[in-house]
Amino acid sequence: MMKLASTLFSYLILLASVVMLSWGVLGFLEYLFGLQLLMPLQNASFPKGTQFIHWVLITLSGACYLLGYFFRWKYTPLAMIVLFAMLATMCFIQTFDFMTNPSRYADLVRESTYYLVISVYLLRSQRMQSRFGKLTMQAVTALPRASGT
Repeated sequence: MMKLASTLFSYLILLASVVMLSWGVLGFLEYLFGLQLLMPLQNASFPKGTQFIHWVLITLSGACYLLGYFFRWKYTPLAMIVLFAMLATMCFIQTFDFMTNPSRYADLVRESTYYLVISVYLLRSQRMQSRFGKLTMQAVTALPRASGT
């Protein structure tokens, strides 16, 4: 039963990544060229710079997971945790500085919980460890370093 649940959850992450990548690309098309292909995606209460970073992070998170998954990049879980931390930070800023809808705080909690659950799954599940390899502190300290450090 757990193996089936893990398989289904991994497919759900893939689906969510496709949605994130698609949403990010559509958001950029609207942001850069004014093309609203499905519906308006820009939030008028966000400053232009915040909106740009919003689309960069959403697009990167979808693309990173999909490419990492299909190419079995061993640092995919770590890269996703970094992107999730950036997305959660952006969500926090948007929630407290710009948004006014009544569900904004519940949305922040829901989104942060999503990032946390996915991160734990990517690091701890047998399925993801067999997909990407087991990420250990030894692997993290073996990350390539910039020259001169």
